[in-house]
Amino acid sequence: MVPICIKDTGKYGRGIYATRDIKAGELIEVSPVLISSKNEWKYLKKTVLFDYCYTWDEGNDCTAIALGYGSLFNHSYAPNATYNYNIENLSIDFFAIDDIKDGKEITINYNEDSEDKSPLWFDVIE
Repeated sequence: MVPICIKDTGKYGRGIYATRDIKAGELIEVSPVLISSKNEWKYLKKTVLFDYCYTWDEGNDCTAIALGYGSLFNHSYAPNATYNYNIENLSIDFFAIDDIKDGKEITINYNEDSEDKSPLWFDVIE
């Protein structure tokens, strides 16, 4: 059974929440991705998908759009989850970095590094 669900956060729209206790290190979600080339980025920037894309490769030549729950994790500078790009599987894999209690929102750091406090393209609500 998938240990997560979508709920309204009350602060910034939808978010991902634990439906049971999740242990640190546990795989939370494997989100398949659609890969978009750099040439297509100029079109994506004009759509709602802009805020939901991941940088897919080192050279920033491709963008990934995560399917499943992958594009609905909210940002936090104190996240309880992280993610890894699974190039071979064409997925983004989300893992708990702390124990997460049933009912708690699951957040990631959009800067890819869970300790990176660099500014983002929006005002962060903590």
